[in-house]
Amino acid sequence: MIASAASFVQAGALAFYILSALFFDNFVIIFVVTVLLAALDFWVVKNVSGRILVGLRWWNEINDLGESVWKFECLDQESLARMNKKDSWLFWWTLYLTAVAWIVLGIFSLIRFQADYLLVIGVSLTLSIANIVGFTKCRKDAKKQIQQFASQTIASRFSSTIQSAFSVV
Repeated sequence: MIASAASFVQAGALAFYILSALFFDNFVIIFVVTVLLAALDFWVVKNVSGRILVGLRWWNEINDLGESVWKFECLDQESLARMNKKDSWLFWWTLYLTAVAWIVLGIFSLIRFQADYLLVIGVSLTLSIANIVGFTKCRKDAKKQIQQFASQTIASRFSSTIQSAFSVV
């Protein structure tokens, strides 16, 4: 249910952009509505569907030194294990396919010499790529945290076993 709602939001900007040529001859309306829908898609994917469907959330902050710092949030291992694999699969595929669709539309705009529409596509593609980069980094960070936790757990169990073996003697 949530996966289909998230896919609907992602398809909104694409569908409006494609179908707008049939109903509007005004670039400003097409630009404003498409960019607003793409921004809504960006926010929903980043803050809602990413958290619900794959258990990941990311954001970027500027620290006191003016440096960009990526922040990642991941559900615990038990919660991640309960997540629906089909929803996760749908999330990742729609994340990548949305960017591919914008690239294809950009190629069509280049072929048709519609440079102004490349601006709309550029903004929408940038938002899609930002989500791809954020969630990919978040997934890698989550895997690293899980590996560190497993290593620490194994090391502490091993050391406690060694200690108990020598304390018996």
